Amino acid sequence: MVSKQKRLPRQVREQQMIDAAIPVFSRSGYHTASVEEIAEAAGISKPMVYIYLGSKEGLFTACIHREADRLVETLRSAICSDDPPEMGLWRGLNAFFRFVADNQASWAVLYQQARSQGEPFSTEVSQARCRVMDEITALVVNGTKLPDGERVISTKDAEILARIAAGAADALTDWLLEHPEESPDTLTDRVMNLALVGVERYNSGGLNEE
Repeated sequence: MVSKQKRLPRQVREQQMIDAAIPVFSRSGYHTASVEEIAEAAGISKPMVYIYLGSKEGLFTACIHREADRLVETLRSAICSDDPPEMGLWRGLNAFFRFVADNQASWAVLYQQARSQGEPFSTEVSQARCRVMDEITALVVNGTKLPDGERVISTKDAEILARIAAGAADALTDWLLEHPEESPDTLTDRVMNLALVGVERYNSGGLNEE
């Protein structure tokens, strides 16, 4: 039975609903999860979910938006302006992997569940992924510029490095969760090493050799 609660600001109440919805969606999947179960977990009545967020689809979309915002903010807060070249990328990738490891229910909703549901959720996920890619690209481009204005690698190669690293990170998240012995730190080192080797070969022309 839902207990009566004092009136809370709308934004606070919505966050409570999202907090309750994420583990339910992660555990049960979008179609199986019920609004009633989520409302009970949030300690509110079922009609309140519809009043605040309109529908189960609206609630699920709100979950995607908030967790994407949290991931982007995690990447931004991990970067220090005094970082030397390459360290900013390491910090960003490490923050990404740590977010996945520490927020498995959020990751399941943001990528695994949402991507499998088709429209409109796949579009929401694609937009979230573009935001993450933009963050990683910006930190790589900025992080490979020396204080005197010279660059460790060209802007174009920095963008290539960002996509190599981000693509590897995206592909390795499931692997990370399946291998608890692998820490975010060691996986970040692996991705960095592979990405930098790829860029070095690209710069030397090694990728064009027969």
